[in-house]
Amino acid sequence: MSKIRIDPFYHQSSQSICYVVTDPASRQSAIIDPVLDFDISSGKISTEFADSIIDHLDKHDYELEWILETHAHCDHISAACYIKQQRGGNTGIGEHIVKVQHMFKRILNLDDNFHCNGDQFDHLFIDEELIKLGHLDVHVMHTPGHTPACVSYLIEDAVFVGDVLAPPEVGTVHQDFPNCSVTTLYQSIQKILALPNSTRVFVGHNPNLVHTQKTIYETSIIAQKRTNKVVGGEVDLQEFVKLHQQQHNDAVMPQLLLPAIQLNIRAGHLPPPEGEDNYFLKIPLNQW
Repeated sequence: MSKIRIDPFYHQSSQSICYVVTDPASRQSAIIDPVLDFDISSGKISTEFADSIIDHLDKHDYELEWILETHAHCDHISAACYIKQQRGGNTGIGEHIVKVQHMFKRILNLDDNFHCNGDQFDHLFIDEELIKLGHLDVHVMHTPGHTPACVSYLIEDAVFVGDVLAPPEVGTVHQDFPNCSVTTLYQSIQKILALPNSTRVFVGHNPNLVHTQKTIYETSIIAQKRTNKVVGGEVDLQEFVKLHQQQHNDAVMPQLLLPAIQLNIRAGHLPPPEGEDNYFLKIPLNQW
């Protein structure tokens, strides 16, 4: 029997899933990929979704130990900074976030006050690093391809993969950033699929949940191998590249990429205020 409790929270507007993972013995919790509400038409941020997660912690008297990001998301704004201010906890992300920071410092022409060393986060994880959640072990796996900095978190019999894998009926998620590699994504997926067949897989997105009353957030390694329409069966690299590109042939730049990435590479912190405490997000005239 698994020694962890997993509570999913579905953020409908971004179709993303945040998880609260708890060690029942110590009542220590980690939040994986928390989300702030963002209205792109007005540019206003609100905290209703994040507050529901905080309420969950308070209701069960859980102590927040970690706020873990699987990567710098392009489709929602991280609530890591807000939740840390409200309930403490250490923020963590993969060490290769510095590559993403360098990339977007150039693209967005950020000034010299923005440091590309990851110091906006409390901890930068290296591949195969082991951290503690209460009495539980959290194994960090570097699984790039969707972005250069993606990591997955293996806790007991559950792995939290962010956007590296999608539900079997979905297939895969498109790479978000320039210079990402389909080959690298394939290799990362194979790394995850090498886990025991019984390992539970918790994905970061499920667009199907918008259109159904089912609350299915969990798949498994064996289900991915048997039924994932892009990575299942005996799909080799060449076939994977073909199927992945066919699935995402009409993909466009995510609507929230430019505003979201500017906060997410800062661990959810707003950029420095400009005049009269107003905050502005840089929108480059030329994309990449």
